[in-house]
Amino acid sequence: MQAELNLPGPYQPHAGLMAAFEACPLIAILRGVTPADAADHGRALYEAGFRIVEVPLNSPQPFDSIKALAGAFGEQAMIGAGTLRRLEDLARLQAAGGVLAVMPHADLALVREAKRLGLMVMPGAATPTEAFAALDAGADAIKLFPAEMLPPVAVKAWRAVMPRSIGLYPVGGITPKHLADYWRAGASGFGLGSALFTPDLSAAALAANADSFVRAFAELPR
Repeated sequence: MQAELNLPGPYQPHAGLMAAFEACPLIAILRGVTPADAADHGRALYEAGFRIVEVPLNSPQPFDSIKALAGAFGEQAMIGAGTLRRLEDLARLQAAGGVLAVMPHADLALVREAKRLGLMVMPGAATPTEAFAALDAGADAIKLFPAEMLPPVAVKAWRAVMPRSIGLYPVGGITPKHLADYWRAGASGFGLGSALFTPDLSAAALAANADSFVRAFAELPR
């Protein structure tokens, strides 16, 4: 039974999201970014190799930042909203040019509505029960949150029963030194928060942090 679950099954993640993860499976979480700084920070990330940028909705004027990033990068990078909790914010995300909805939790109504609108969606889950329910609702990938509660040994157990077609992305407290253990356990990539970006950082400082993560990821065994 376990061998069957490891094979690609009915879960078919969005091809665009998978292509972005293949280019660079690191998600930049710009919590606290402002619209005035969003494009410059996005440029620093893009030049470092990042292709997915998330603006949490508890940031100042988040949809303006999403619009600025989407306008600056078009289809070159995937721009999304994080900490998304209200149905009406999905339409606002889409109107701002965002294409990815990220949540800290597994709200199945949000997952279904995101898919109805044609958005890509990555809900948060802390248990396999939440994760499988989200996948059945149409989730494209699973955010393992908070990663502090899901150490590599837990990710290894998840990976044994999750479809191989589905990406598992630890988020929360991830630093460059954490990547190797999670990667060996079966993580597909990582969501990077305060170890990558804080609102007081200059674009140059963000570029240095981004480069550290990209270099650490490049050193992982394939």
